[in-house]
Amino acid sequence: MNTLIEGKDFYFNENGLMVMTEHYHLEKGSCCGLGCLHCPYLYKMVSEPNRTHLLNSKIEK
Repeated sequence: MNTLIEGKDFYFNENGLMVMTEHYHLEKGSCCGLGCLHCPYLYKMVSEPNRTHLLNSKIEK
């Protein structure tokens, strides 16, 4: 992956933390298992019960 572009690959949240976008994750190509906010892979590599919790949180939004 090349240089990250703010607003396309990431942004900073209200706490100043860098958040990777869905675009970044799609370019990466797979779930890393860390429970990323914008994971487009339905948290495939996240272990239970965390995966179910994250999926339920995504549905509620």
